[in-house]
Amino acid sequence: MDKKTILAEGKAVLGIEFGSTRIKAVVSDEKGNVLAQGGHGWENRYENGVWTYTEEDIRSGLQDCYADLRANVKSEYGIELAGFAAIGISAMMHGYLAFDGEGTLLAPFRTWRNTITEEAAKELTAEFNYNIPQRWSIAHLYQAILNGEEHIKDIAFFTTLAGWVHRWLTGEKVLGVGDASGMFPIDPKTGNYDAAMLAKFDELPLAKEMPWKLSDILPKVLSAGEFAGKLTAEGAKLLDPSGNLKAGIPVCPPEGDAGTGMVATNSVGKRTGNISAGTSVFAMVVLENELSKVYPEIDLVTTPDGALVGMVHCNNCTSDINAWVKLFAEVGEKMGVSFDMGELFTKMYGIALEGEPDCGGLLSYNFVSGEPVVGVENGEPSFKRTAESHFTLANFMRMHLCSAMGALKVGLDLMLKEEGVKVDKMLGHGGYFKTPLAGQKIAAAMVGAPVSVMETAGEGGAWGIALLAQYMVTKAAGSAKTLQQFLDDEIFAGMKASTIAPDPADVAGCEAFMMRFRAGL
Repeated sequence: MDKKTILAEGKAVLGIEFGSTRIKAVVSDEKGNVLAQGGHGWENRYENGVWTYTEEDIRSGLQDCYADLRANVKSEYGIELAGFAAIGISAMMHGYLAFDGEGTLLAPFRTWRNTITEEAAKELTAEFNYNIPQRWSIAHLYQAILNGEEHIKDIAFFTTLAGWVHRWLTGEKVLGVGDASGMFPIDPKTGNYDAAMLAKFDELPLAKEMPWKLSDILPKVLSAGEFAGKLTAEGAKLLDPSGNLKAGIPVCPPEGDAGTGMVATNSVGKRTGNISAGTSVFAMVVLENELSKVYPEIDLVTTPDGALVGMVHCNNCTSDINAWVKLFAEVGEKMGVSFDMGELFTKMYGIALEGEPDCGGLLSYNFVSGEPVVGVENGEPSFKRTAESHFTLANFMRMHLCSAMGALKVGLDLMLKEEGVKVDKMLGHGGYFKTPLAGQKIAAAMVGAPVSVMETAGEGGAWGIALLAQYMVTKAAGSAKTLQQFLDDEIFAGMKASTIAPDPADVAGCEAFMMRFRAGL
C-alpha cells in the first residue's frame, strides 16, 4: 500500500507526545515508517512558586498540534485525516494532577520540574526503603498532605499528564506501567503497584486521616500491547474540532517519555540502555538484577512491558545551551546578519569538537531549575573561569556540552562503576544528539561506553508511542511476540546506526572537567 492509501484508509497509527517545549504528533505505518508529522511549541510557566502548564495550554496545544498534522497531510497527500488503526498518548512523566469526583482539577498542575517535595521524598524513601525522588507523583501527593492543603480531602483520582489527556480522549483512568512506575513503585513480579508499599503509605499517621485509600485514587496499570479504551465522540471532537476525526479508534496505554524513549531507541531488553537528552536528560539501563542498596540519585522504573530499569534523571540539559546560542544570534542581528537557527546550532555544536578535551579549564552549571541529583535546590545557571582558563569559543561550547551531561554522570557513575551494572549498548536520542558527532562523542566520553545514534534519533517519543500503538494492533491481531521481539523483527531490522566508542583523550578530559564540576558544587 502506498502512503496516501494507508492514510486515507485509516491504517496508520498516531502518536502524540507532550514534551517540555514541544508537543509532537507522528503518524507511521505498520513497519514504523514515518508518514507525517505535526507540532506545537509551548513553554512551562513559573507561577506562585510552581512550574506549571494550564489546562488551556494543554488543551489548545493538543488541538494545534493535531491541526498542524492535518494541514501537513492535506498539503503533502491531498487528503483529509479521518481515522487511524490506533492512537497513543505520551507525556513527560511524574508531577501532580489531582481531581475530584466530577473530574475537576483541584490544584494547578505541578510538573516534574518542581523541587518542592524534599520533606515528603525523604520520609517516603525511608519508609519504603526505596528511592522516591522529589518529582514522583506520590512525593507531590504526600507533600500536599504534609502541607495540610485544603484540596487533599476531595481527591478522587490523580494521575500524570499522559493519563489526563488519555482520559480526555477515552474516559478511561488507566496508565501504562512505565508511566505508572514514576507515580508509585511497581513490583516487577506482579506488574502492578507494590502492595506492601501501598499498605505502608495508608498506615502513615497523616494518610490514615484521609477519606480515601491510595489504591482507590491511582490509575489502573496496563502493560504494553493491552487495550486501553477507544476514542469517544467527545474525545474525537476535542482532538479534532473540525469534526473529521471519527470516534471508536483503539487507544494504547498512555506512557511516559522514559518508556517511549526506550521504545524509540529499541532499548527495552536487559543490558540495553539509552540517553534521552533535550530540555531534561535521563539515562536508563534495563537491569539484570536489583541494585544492592537505595541510591537517591537512581530511580527504579520499568519498561513499557514491566522490566526493572535503573534511571538517572536530571532536570536540566540543553536549556542553557539554547540561551547562549540565542545570544550569539542576537549579536549577529546587531551586526546585520541573520541566521537560520538550525544551522547556527549545528555550527556551534560542531565547534565544540575543536575544543580542548578538558574544555580549557572553563566551568559552567546548566541549572535553569533545581537539580536534586547533585543537591542544588534552585535554578542558578552560571559560567565560571579563572584568569588562566583558555577562553575560546570552541572550549566554551565544549564546556556547555559537558555541563549538560555533568549531573547525569554523577548518577551514572554510581550505577555503572559502584554497582557494576553491565550495559552492552547505549543509544542516544533527543536534541542533544541531532548534530552529527558532537553530542554523541562527548556523551560516550562522559558515560565511558559506546553510544549509538540511529537514523530515527530525531523522531523521539512521539514515534515511540506510535510504535506502542502499533504493537497493540499487532497483539490484537494474534501476535505472541514480546515487545522486544516486535521491535527487533518488525521495526528495527536492518535500521542503520552510527556508533562512537569513547576516545581515551576525551575520557581523560571529561574526568578533568568533572573534577572541577564536583568541586565547584
